[in-house]
Amino acid sequence: MSPLAFVLIIISAFMHATWNYFAKRSEGGFAFVWLYMAVSAVIYAPLVVGLLIFQDLSLGWPEVGFIVGSTVIHLAYSLTLQKGYKIGDLSLVYPVARGTGPMLATIAAVFIYDEHLSIIGLIGIIFIVLSVFTLTGGLQVLKQSASVMPLVYGIMVGVMIAGYTLLDKGAVSVLLIPPLLLIYGSILGQLIVLTPLARNHWKEVRYEWQNHRKEALGVGILNPLAYILVLIAMVFTPVSHVAPVREISILFGTVMGTRLLAEGFGLRRIAAAGVMVVGVIMVALS
Repeated sequence: MSPLAFVLIIISAFMHATWNYFAKRSEGGFAFVWLYMAVSAVIYAPLVVGLLIFQDLSLGWPEVGFIVGSTVIHLAYSLTLQKGYKIGDLSLVYPVARGTGPMLATIAAVFIYDEHLSIIGLIGIIFIVLSVFTLTGGLQVLKQSASVMPLVYGIMVGVMIAGYTLLDKGAVSVLLIPPLLLIYGSILGQLIVLTPLARNHWKEVRYEWQNHRKEALGVGILNPLAYILVLIAMVFTPVSHVAPVREISILFGTVMGTRLLAEGFGLRRIAAAGVMVVGVIMVALS
């Protein structure tokens, strides 16, 4: 992995953990998702206009299809993540989701993009699985009904992360869709789908703006920017390297959840997150 790709991914990881912290603080649902999508659409519009003016772009049906597919998966991801945060701790849902996602994406990339993993990479995947098991409380989680659903949502989000990672890798490295255009097209698509629902529940949208304005602005700015940096790295870096390394955000997110949100089992979860980080780094170095 090149130094440029590594720096981009580390910066992105910190931004990613930060916007997830903001999203957890909001405790909102679709209204909050619509709100931060609207913020993103407004803030990044000038950059997209500049891209369209100064760069000669040619979009055909394959490119449009990838953008639509990315929109669908990202929308499902956003709504499922918010639901998970409403019923579970950030320091549980976030590490499980971010650990499951790269593990699945890395395995699938071996078959889809003909990428390769060494023995070190396989050991790293085992580390990830073990750390997820520890984060969820091991076998004890089966006896605690309050932890089961957050665990389920974390795994569901992880599957969606793997899905959009693999799809977007093809979009930016095979079809050469500019990362900014890909993510902005996804944002507009999600905004269009959610707008009728937001209009029918405008009181909830107003409530979120009045009470969680700062969080909406934070997520609206950092969410696209963090992923744009990852997409740029994926243009010239294998997804089986990018996906695991960006999960250093697991450690950031777990620390934020246990320290800033005063969530329980901090030491155990931070230790497990550390093991997960070791695992994803081993996968990256493979």
